[in-house]
Amino acid sequence: MNFRLRIQAPLHYHPMTAGPRWRICACGNIQQGTSSLHDAEANSSRYGERKNRKHPGAYIDKDGEARTFDRKKISRKRGGAMRGRGWKYGSGFVDGVFPVLSPMAQDILELVQKGTDTAKVWQALDNVPPTHALWDDVLNVAVQLRLSRQWDPIISVCEWIVHRSSFRPDVVCYNLLIDAYGRTRRLGKAEAMYAALLEARCVPTEDTYALLLRAYCAAGSLHRAEGVISEMREHGIPPSATVYNAYLDGLLKARCAEKAVEVYQRMKRERCRTNTETYTLMINVYGKSKQPMSAMKVFKEMQSLGCKANICTYTALVNAFAREGLCEKAEEVFEEMQQAGHEPDVYAYNALMEAYSRAGFPQAAAEIFSLMQHMGCEPDRASYNILVDAYGRSGLHREAEAVFESLKRQGMAPTMKSHMLLLAAHARSGNVARCEEVMAQLHKSGLAPDTFALNAMLNAYGRAGRLDDMERLLAAMERRGTRDVGTYNVAVNAYGRAGYLERMEAAFASLEGRGLAADVVTWTSRMGAYSRKKEYRRCLEIFEEMVDAGCYPDAGTAKVLVAACSDERQVEQVTAIVRSMHKEAKTLFTI
Repeated sequence: MNFRLRIQAPLHYHPMTAGPRWRICACGNIQQGTSSLHDAEANSSRYGERKNRKHPGAYIDKDGEARTFDRKKISRKRGGAMRGRGWKYGSGFVDGVFPVLSPMAQDILELVQKGTDTAKVWQALDNVPPTHALWDDVLNVAVQLRLSRQWDPIISVCEWIVHRSSFRPDVVCYNLLIDAYGRTRRLGKAEAMYAALLEARCVPTEDTYALLLRAYCAAGSLHRAEGVISEMREHGIPPSATVYNAYLDGLLKARCAEKAVEVYQRMKRERCRTNTETYTLMINVYGKSKQPMSAMKVFKEMQSLGCKANICTYTALVNAFAREGLCEKAEEVFEEMQQAGHEPDVYAYNALMEAYSRAGFPQAAAEIFSLMQHMGCEPDRASYNILVDAYGRSGLHREAEAVFESLKRQGMAPTMKSHMLLLAAHARSGNVARCEEVMAQLHKSGLAPDTFALNAMLNAYGRAGRLDDMERLLAAMERRGTRDVGTYNVAVNAYGRAGYLERMEAAFASLEGRGLAADVVTWTSRMGAYSRKKEYRRCLEIFEEMVDAGCYPDAGTAKVLVAACSDERQVEQVTAIVRSMHKEAKTLFTI
């Protein structure tokens, strides 16, 4: 029997035992609810039946197993079923126990979700009798808000506990505040909450340290993150897998791949017990660093140690191969996932679609899309975006447009990424007029174009040879500060294709002045301008500059060098250079 939801909810308001119910209103007034005698008797009778039952409560643990608990051990006298303990860093809940909101908690939730001013929320909470029930309700509301990632309402509710209420905040309350402030990049506030936690003589848990680590990583303060680990050791607390996993997760999101590998190696040296989440995170680290074979090595290591992979692990591995367009390997992992007894979800299907899209097989991606629907798995917005991109990459702009319209017919609002992918599809086909229409549609929908969308429009002008329009847009992007290295890659490539070498060199030189570093695309595009003119020696000079700058060439760079050759001797020379680079190249990260 498959259990999915918790089947016993110990939080109830009983009119015959807990007194009258207090209803909280948006205006801050309190109303006392009344019930008819008949309803009271019925409730009393049902409560008596529940009280006389001796069966233990039941819930589903984090491994999906049905478990039981003793109701007496989690009585309301000890703070209720939750007292916030249902929340934990990572999965969000301990042992699969979900918060069950009482009527009072529902009222509080509605109040804060309406965007009510913090002062009014506090005033309304001040008028509620400070009982154990209110404590449970407030923390359960905070947990529920965390599910929907509503950080400001969490801060409003938990700050009331800390600064206004008669309750003594516990470590869970402080953890929720540290998490909320960390997520909203208010690092000073998160640190202040940690200091308040220590001042209140609360004992920090591993969740506290995990949340601080992720906050520091999100803010790019890696030295402070290391300070958290040092502080744990000073207090005689060895960092656990939970703490290290939070560190790895923060580094992954901050795109600090090398540091993540260093932390992973440290875990192994310290003999910290790694788990499924650890390996899944590392597969993601290597996958996002375009090292799919290293990701596979981590997966094999995981299997050799008897650590069981879950669907997230398999999906991460499919994504690792998908990013490089290795659709055959992605399909193998997808099949292995099914053989292991995991039913693919929308994320797994999307990863396989991405593999075919990157490999240039839009029809295969469309077949996976149809298969997903046939298997009863509803495509999400990302599924449609991947299919738009698949058609766009292959120059099939009409098909991309049809998928975009299908997305809207399904009642899903196109996101910035949806518009950007459609822009890119029309840019590849040279349909500048349609690109401008999409940009106007973007403005009309109330979305401000981000750098990726503007880069797509810039590329459309460059491909169409409308360099004046491209330069006007580039100047506007520079004034607003909405440019990145991809912006100048488009400019360098457009000038190079048009044969304007001086303008190209000026665009390349402007990167350093704006604090941006040229990447492999920038160097290869610059080299390509001279390659078209068969200026072989100049291409070699740029190649040497590229290597000296610490940028490693890719397959595209090798193709450009070969295209610059005029005779067999030069081809042999380039082949020798590429082979020597390949032999000397070390994997970016070691396992």
